[in-house]
Amino acid sequence: MTFDAAVPARLAEFWALALGYVEQPPPPGFSSWEEFGAAMGIEKSVDDIAAVVDPDRAGPRLLFLRVPEGKTAKNRMHLDVQVTQGDRSPEAWRRAEEHATRLVAAGARRLWVTDEPGGRAIVLADPEGNEFCVT
Repeated sequence: MTFDAAVPARLAEFWALALGYVEQPPPPGFSSWEEFGAAMGIEKSVDDIAAVVDPDRAGPRLLFLRVPEGKTAKNRMHLDVQVTQGDRSPEAWRRAEEHATRLVAAGARRLWVTDEPGGRAIVLADPEGNEFCVT
């Protein structure tokens, strides 16, 4: 999955926290992304791109690319960060609230809470305004 970003490294760090991901290591044989870029003749700055991956390799890689324009409209797609795994108990909801609080401390903005027959969700915006849910 690829995200447009004003500051790719900051957004990658935020989403690593949100999902329990880690920074994507450079390809085998390279000690850094800078070294890889130089070897490949890539002229973009390493500040223009960042990526995080699931350490268990179960989830998708998230790639963040610097773009000059900011977000101007509601997302047409969003991620659900599942903390409760469908458990509707008060303990599970407490875990979701705690995770949302950690994400707000890391730069997210709390938007609203939904409580519908399909389930509860805390709707947040990441540091660059992309909406997502914690369930």
